[in-house]
Amino acid sequence: MTMRQLRKTAVRRAAAVAMSLGVLVAATPAQAAEAGSGTGLDRQALRQALGAVHEAGMYGIYSAVRDGAKSWQGASGVADVRTNRPVTSGMVHRVGSITKTFTAVALLQQVARGTVELDAPIGRYLPDVVPGERGQRITVRMLLNHTSHIADFVGPAFPSLYEGSPQSLDDNRFRRFTRLEVARLGLDAPATGEPGSTPGVYSNTNYVLAGMILQKVTGMEPEEYITRHVIRKAGLRHTSFPRTPFIPGPHSKAYESLFGLIDPPRDYSVYEVSFLNTAGALTSTMDDLNRFYRALLRGELIGPAELAEMRKTVPVAAGGLLDYGLGIYAYDLPCGRFWGHSGSVFGMATESLTSEDGKRQVSMGVNRTKYQTVDENGQVVPHAIDYASLEYLLRAACGTGGNAQARAAAPQFVPFAVDQVRVKR
Repeated sequence: MTMRQLRKTAVRRAAAVAMSLGVLVAATPAQAAEAGSGTGLDRQALRQALGAVHEAGMYGIYSAVRDGAKSWQGASGVADVRTNRPVTSGMVHRVGSITKTFTAVALLQQVARGTVELDAPIGRYLPDVVPGERGQRITVRMLLNHTSHIADFVGPAFPSLYEGSPQSLDDNRFRRFTRLEVARLGLDAPATGEPGSTPGVYSNTNYVLAGMILQKVTGMEPEEYITRHVIRKAGLRHTSFPRTPFIPGPHSKAYESLFGLIDPPRDYSVYEVSFLNTAGALTSTMDDLNRFYRALLRGELIGPAELAEMRKTVPVAAGGLLDYGLGIYAYDLPCGRFWGHSGSVFGMATESLTSEDGKRQVSMGVNRTKYQTVDENGQVVPHAIDYASLEYLLRAACGTGGNAQARAAAPQFVPFAVDQVRVKR
């Protein structure tokens, strides 16, 4: 096989496995230092570090940072490469799998009310969807911490990705998948392991099923319940489940490269994301995300017992190994432990982190995804954007940066790296 053929095969495989659209961090965590937030907000340094991400090749990036009562928002680059319309810090953004934290909070509210038991079999709530032994062995907790080993549905929903073609992305642009339809795609695929075994395997199907349980016990559409009891309770003004393929409010384009399979990158900002529903369909702003995680970790959305359950982590395979709780996971940065989630849809990626003490926060979104190349072994090669993004993240989260520190940490901790990039040879 020639080098060209090897590369084509590697890109094809990488494209196929990178489509679970959830976790963005290849997380073999950096060594944690003392817990705590950074050393204040150096606004000039933040602006420079954010600009460096754009200069490294990212079309546009926007971010919100908080340190106690102090806050900063910034943006760099363009929202539209054709018109050069600039990005702004308050743009509405598809936040992908950050939706999972909202869904987990909603279900934990029902746990507190006694309508759902974390360690009850999901067959109790969804006997027709997950019948028989499987429904009895998999628990609600296993859905929320990705140890159910139910396969992800995104690959089967976009089958051309297995052939190294983006055709499915275009074919499904305006297709509305039902909740049951995508759940069946995951349930009918081969299981990734035994229920409850660790490491777990990250799967969007888990959170579609979680949404179905929420619907069963509340009698409401899960998006409606989450809007009323999570989004509004947290005081979020720019967060919603869009009812159309359009992003509500001022927003950027969303440019997908698919590791060079789409060249030049194609805009997918107008897209029907109903297939992700309670696993990844939310839109939000970076400031709203900070507000949400601050309210969550302060105990304003769920009680202390439920928050403690949320922070019980297990190892979950998602490119690397994550310390995954219930819809939230832990990041160990040089300045301490942070909690949060990341997310991706075609053309947009997001990262949101909050320090253990709740004082330091950073959320950032970008409008270009899978810009990296793939080597002959099917491994994603970090791009200059990845190093610049990590430099910015360290500056925003820890109050200090340092290119040498960023390069030492990457690619173990790479913001905006696609999930499940470890390819079977």
